[in-house]
Amino acid sequence: MQFIKASRDAILRPLQTVAGIVERRHTLPILANVLMRKDGDRVSILATDVEIQIQTAASLGSGKDNGAVTISARKLLDILRSLPEGPEVSLAVTNKKATITAGKSRFALQTLGAEEFPTVAVAETFAASFSLPQQQLKHLLHMVHFAMAQQDIRYYLNGLLLVTDGSIVRVVATDGHRLAYCEAEVAGATMAKHEVIIPRKTVLELQRLLGDSEEPVSIDVAANQLRLRFSDVEMISKLVEGKFPDYQRVIPTGYKRTVKIDRGVLASALARASILTSDKFRGVRLSLAPGLMKIQTTNAEQEEAIEEIEVDYSQDAIEIGFNVSYLQDVLGNLKGEKVQLEFGDANTSALLTVPDDTRFKYVVMPMRI
Repeated sequence: MQFIKASRDAILRPLQTVAGIVERRHTLPILANVLMRKDGDRVSILATDVEIQIQTAASLGSGKDNGAVTISARKLLDILRSLPEGPEVSLAVTNKKATITAGKSRFALQTLGAEEFPTVAVAETFAASFSLPQQQLKHLLHMVHFAMAQQDIRYYLNGLLLVTDGSIVRVVATDGHRLAYCEAEVAGATMAKHEVIIPRKTVLELQRLLGDSEEPVSIDVAANQLRLRFSDVEMISKLVEGKFPDYQRVIPTGYKRTVKIDRGVLASALARASILTSDKFRGVRLSLAPGLMKIQTTNAEQEEAIEEIEVDYSQDAIEIGFNVSYLQDVLGNLKGEKVQLEFGDANTSALLTVPDDTRFKYVVMPMRI
């Protein structure tokens, strides 16, 4: 059966959309494949790792035949990427083999039956539904994703908390050492309060797939599942079970020591000071005195770096240590010219915000140096 006949790039686009979640090694060999369903000239392509499922569709087909097949995602991707742009690519399926031809190139791949492919069942009911522009959702994820834990035994930290509350959507991420918080308003929405934890892999895939457009993303939240639909893409993800830490208690209020500073100047000074830190010890000491911020690092070889920045600060002096990577992560993800740092004392968390913007907050724990 003639399955696909289209340009190389027309096939690559939907295939690349879904193939990011395909694991190279899996206990089920069929999960290394993508499921292709043909309905006339419309071809849908679906991939899953059992936890996440992504599906998209495009007009790629040739002829009026309908059918379904599964083909190795990696091999098909590598073949298409290696082909020249010019000739049209055709994919035909006969006797459990997929034949790909383009110009004078020809490949034959094994297939597995579409009926064996384990698709994720969609939840019957969703507790909350709303939509956000792609650009806004991408921004929310961008502002907090770097604070998610990686392979923490506290599995509920290996993801991102999504909160719906009235007309507000909040996203929160923490690894136990720092916490990032961002919120947005959904115009015209009135949502019940729900809190769910989105897996790390889902968050990273969404960042890859979402564009900078005003096109809406339809978001449906169930007890154990999240569904997102945008453009020609549908993503379904399982949710992480567990109780996320009380982020509202973690975010400090009422600090008296406050300093506003140019984000680029601070980022550059930290980058220079961090040269003398090591992978094992990333500590940096911040000293604030009236009119001056001093950044200091030392290492096991007794080497030292000192950076001094003139700042508008008139409160009491304070000296506090931090993991420099935690400060660099947040400064690298912000885009505003200024940031505001608030301190309690040397043993309490610091709060980093953007002046005149209450929607973003970043809390970082101090470090003994």
